[in-house]
Amino acid sequence: MSAAKEIRSKIKSVQNTQKITRAMQMVSTSKMRKTQERMRQARPYAENIRRVIAHLASVNAYAKKATPFLRNPNTRKNVGVILITSDKGLCGGLNSNAIKLFYENIKNFNAEDVVVEVCALGQKGYNAANRINANIAGFAVGLGDTPKMENILAPVAILLNKFHRGELDAIHIVYSSFVNTMKQQPIIEQLLPLNENAFKQEHKLPWDYEYEPSAVEVLDQLIRRYVESVVYQCLADNMASEQAARMIAMKAATDNAGEAIKSLKLVYNKSRQAAITKELAEIVAGSAAV
Repeated sequence: MSAAKEIRSKIKSVQNTQKITRAMQMVSTSKMRKTQERMRQARPYAENIRRVIAHLASVNAYAKKATPFLRNPNTRKNVGVILITSDKGLCGGLNSNAIKLFYENIKNFNAEDVVVEVCALGQKGYNAANRINANIAGFAVGLGDTPKMENILAPVAILLNKFHRGELDAIHIVYSSFVNTMKQQPIIEQLLPLNENAFKQEHKLPWDYEYEPSAVEVLDQLIRRYVESVVYQCLADNMASEQAARMIAMKAATDNAGEAIKSLKLVYNKSRQAAITKELAEIVAGSAAV
């Protein structure tokens, strides 16, 4: 009976685990809806800033030429990479896929003798950057379930200031893009220099703004706000991906726990039946001997 007792203990343990994974699945489902709504709400702000920058750059050629943010270096010897991951695990291969893409690009940069400075947003990404002894210029961990702009401004500003001073030739961002509930795609995008096509206007307007203190400073600040809003949007996108991936992972864990419970109950019933059969055989054998 010791074997049956051990199996009952395993069944109880798996059932407790199943309750936890089912609860985590339900929590992730609820959070995913909120993160998806937050992700959608973040897009109009960046789009409107982009339109203002496009108009300002089109009507003020001097500001467009003077701002360091719109320069396009011929060579790239120093780049910055913003790595966005979650703080917690239990979300399938979400973080590992993004980190794998990050490692591949770091390897490519190193092969080209490009110096890389990393800004890590999220505990998993920070740990991954430390594992390869990357040059971490800034980081933010413990971001929670609700991304807040004030938590990411300081580390992102470090790379922006370096690019503005000419110490960096480009800034890239790595994150997990939310495609749908079942699919999250790790991607890398270039933040700076800004893509010229993103600021083309279909219709050029003849009017210009009145600037205070100057057109160059206004354009610089607008581009900073635009890049920060894009990073925030990527962070919101990554958090939506995290909750979707965790929901799917916890559902799979709950289903697997259910299958494990069925298998253990089958083994338990077979073990109990074998014990009962053995006892009956002993009773019959004892009666025959008498």
